[in-house]
Amino acid sequence: MEAIQSFDLSVLNAIQNSLRCGFLDFLSVFISYLTTSGIIWIVTGIILLFFKKTRAVGIIILVALAIGFLTGDVLLKHLVNRPRPFTVNTGIELLIKQPSGASFPSTHSTLAAAVTTVLLSKKRALGFIALALTVCIAFSRLYLYVHYPTDVLCGLLLGVLCGIAALLIAKAVKLENRLSRDKK
Repeated sequence: MEAIQSFDLSVLNAIQNSLRCGFLDFLSVFISYLTTSGIIWIVTGIILLFFKKTRAVGIIILVALAIGFLTGDVLLKHLVNRPRPFTVNTGIELLIKQPSGASFPSTHSTLAAAVTTVLLSKKRALGFIALALTVCIAFSRLYLYVHYPTDVLCGLLLGVLCGIAALLIAKAVKLENRLSRDKK
C-alpha cells in the first residue's frame, strides 16, 4: 500500500507542479461543481425519460447511477475509508470547498463512467460526448487534489461495471420490450 500511496502522491504533485494554470483552475472547478452529486447525470437520465425513443435509456442510466452510488459511495467508501490526498499533503491550497467523506473510490468518476457506458451502448453519439466529459471529470479530480489516481481509476472501472450491470438488468427484465408494448 505504501508504494501505491507514494506513486499516487507523485502523480498528483507532478500535475500540480507542471500543469497548474488559471485556465485549468477555472475548468476543473467548473467541472467539479457541474458534476457535484451526479446532478448532470441525473438530469440527463430524467430528460431522456420524457421521450418515448429514449425512455429505456433514461431508466437504465438512473439504475446505473443508483448502483454506482450504492456500491461506491455507500459501501466501498466506508469499507476502505481512505483519507483524501489534501489531508496527507496539507501544503496544497484547494480550489474548491473541502469535500467530505473518504477518497476511494471517486464517486464523480464512478457515476460518469456508469452513464458513459450506458450511452455508448445505447446512444453512441451522446456516449462520445459523455466520454469526453468523463475524461475531463477524471482529470479534474486529480487536478483539484481531492482524489488519488487509483481512486479515479477504480472509480472509472466501477462505473463501467455499474453501467454494464444496469444494461444486463434492463435486458433481463426485457425493459425495451415492455416499453415498446406500452407505446401501442
